[in-house]
Formats: sequence, C-alpha cells, structure tokens
Amino acid sequence: MSHQKAQSFRALHHAPRAFIIPNSWDVGTAKLLAGMGFQALATTSAGYAYTQGLSDYQVSRDQMLAHVKELAAATDLPISADMEAGYADTLEGVAETYRLTAQAGAVGASIEDATGRVDDPIYDMAEAVDRVTAAVEAVRALPYPFTLTARAENHLHGRTDLKDTIRRLQAYQEAGADVLYAPGLHTREDILAVVSSVDRPVNVLMGAPGMHLSADDLSDMGVKRISVGSALSRAAFGAFLRAGREMLEHGTFTFGEDAVSYADMARLLDRHGS
Repeated sequence: MSHQKAQSFRALHHAPRAFIIPNSWDVGTAKLLAGMGFQALATTSAGYAYTQGLSDYQVSRDQMLAHVKELAAATDLPISADMEAGYADTLEGVAETYRLTAQAGAVGASIEDATGRVDDPIYDMAEAVDRVTAAVEAVRALPYPFTLTARAENHLHGRTDLKDTIRRLQAYQEAGADVLYAPGLHTREDILAVVSSVDRPVNVLMGAPGMHLSADDLSDMGVKRISVGSALSRAAFGAFLRAGREMLEHGTFTFGEDAVSYADMARLLDRHGS
C-alpha cells in the first residue's frame, strides 16, 4: 500500500496544475477531507497540538509519530507529515525521525530549518543543509519514492531577506529535497521569484489574512502544491470560540444556524467509510 500511495503522491507534484493538500489534525477531519474528495492530506503540528491542549512545538516526537500513524491508517489517501525540524539535534537523530515517519505510514514529510530558539531562530546554512541531507539519505533508502519537503522558515521569523530564502531553497534542492517550501510568502512577486529560481515542485502556504490568490492563480504561476498549515484547524477553532463567547456573553445560541447538519456529517463520514 505504501508503494502505491507514494507513487500517486509523487505524481501529483508533476501534474500540469497545482493540487491542494489540506492539513487535517485528527482522524475525524482526515476522514471528512477524504470524503470530500481531496487527493492527499498533510498533517499540521500546530493543529494536532491544539487538540492535546498544547501550543505548537510542545508535542514530542513519539506523540507526533503516533498521530501520523493514526492518520495514515484512517484513510487510503497519501499522508505528508509535518515533522517540524526533525525532532533531533544530531544528524543521526534527524535521520531516525524520517525513518520512523515512513514506518508510521506517511509517504512524505517536511523538515524545517528553524531551531526553535528565540535568540537564534534559523540554523546557519551549512548545518541546515546537513540536516536536510541526513533526512534525504534516510528516505532514499526506502523501497518507494518518499517525498521530502525542505522548508526555509525565514519569513515566519521576521527575516524577510528573499535572496537568503532562495539561496537556502536552492541549497536544499542540491541536497536532494523533492519539494521546496518557504512559508510566509505573501506577494505574487515573491512567489514567482521562488518558483523561477528552483527546478523542484514548490509548495505555497495559503490561508493567511490578506492573501487573495486562488489555486488557479498559483497554478498559473508555476506552483505545484498548495497547503494551508494550521489555518483550517484555526478556522474550526475560531467558530468554536465564537460560539462559546456567544453563549457566555449573551446567553444566545445563534451559532447553530451556521453549524454543519447532523445528516451532512453522517453522509460525509459514511461516504469515506469507517
């Protein structure tokens, strides 16, 4: 099954048009998205952390691997796992994370160049490349084409040096990454600059306020994959919190007018199968 999922996932990145890979955060949302007809799913470290009552980057590697295994078993769709920066300080530890991610049933995963340290949030170039290389070597040893995405995190940490972001993505390409991704790009010009500077499929993060590009717009620009990170989970939690505030502050219950119907939930879940 992993071989088939891996092949179909890889093929999506080389189709003529971009595909949307929504980020599920538990078994229910994975099944709902599968029932709606999406072709592949990604995880979201933040979205999953919220379900555990934690903020992002507070989930352990073992917890995340168990979550990935649960989602991979929940649907027949390919799963790409958000594995943050590899959950390890050493190169051996990074490699082990991606071996374990594949064993959990994912056929793709991402690795970030963020350190998790407030005072020094991005790995220097040489160390970041070594870490991507360690992940690449681990997944290349698998008997199927595991799709590794390398992420340049500059723009999520206030470092708006697009030239450095592009240099990093080019270096990660040379290290063997299959997909390149710089979350936090907000303008058409920056996205075009990234796409034109590399020869691997590019993932773009959507769902942030003020970003009004459509999937067709991005596809026309040469983007191959579109994800939404934690935005879908935060949209759901936003509705939940608004409903809670309405009850608490006003004693009213109009939120029910916007709620998905009981029947529609059953229909979507039954379509996917239990």
